Amino acid sequence: MKQKFSETIKIPEGVVCVFESNILKCKKDNIELERNIDIFPAELKIDSNEIRIECSSASRKEIKYIRTFIAHIKNLFLGLNRKFIYHLESASVHFPMTLKIEGSKITINNFLGEKIPRIARILPNVDVDIKGNLIVVSSYNKESAGQTAANLEKATKIKKRDRRIFQDGIYITSKASSKFSDSEEENRK
Repeated sequence: MKQKFSETIKIPEGVVCVFESNILKCKKDNIELERNIDIFPAELKIDSNEIRIECSSASRKEIKYIRTFIAHIKNLFLGLNRKFIYHLESASVHFPMTLKIEGSKITINNFLGEKIPRIARILPNVDVDIKGNLIVVSSYNKESAGQTAANLEKATKIKKRDRRIFQDGIYITSKASSKFSDSEEENRK
């Protein structure tokens, strides 16, 4: 059963949005984020201070797909105001593991005593800070920050060993949220 769908997203103050060839570009001050928005059954139009998404007939599955892109657009607007931060922690029980940033990758040496280093890729425009066993990944783009954190966690995945005994690895301890932290909330007031 097809139904009509229409939704508007208010563009925050100071944000300029341009939609050309399925790419939505949003800019505020010196921060510019872009996202490929390919919502086939629907049309995306930018009016003065709002983004309108309309579809004359869409199935329930297509509406879910459209709402996913609406969430991505809202994450773009959040990213223009603040960075998304992921906290990770490295745990080395058996062998001391060392982490080193080399350009656009992180080299993990001596993981479980392995002689060949493991490598995790850092996506563009993502900042990684290593302080001892604590790792902070931050970016204005939520997908890039999350993928970089996942790359670190995946690089130290253990196979064919008991996870209860071999607890070595890098683990995400806190993920980026859509809400402001307490200190940021106090600064906004």
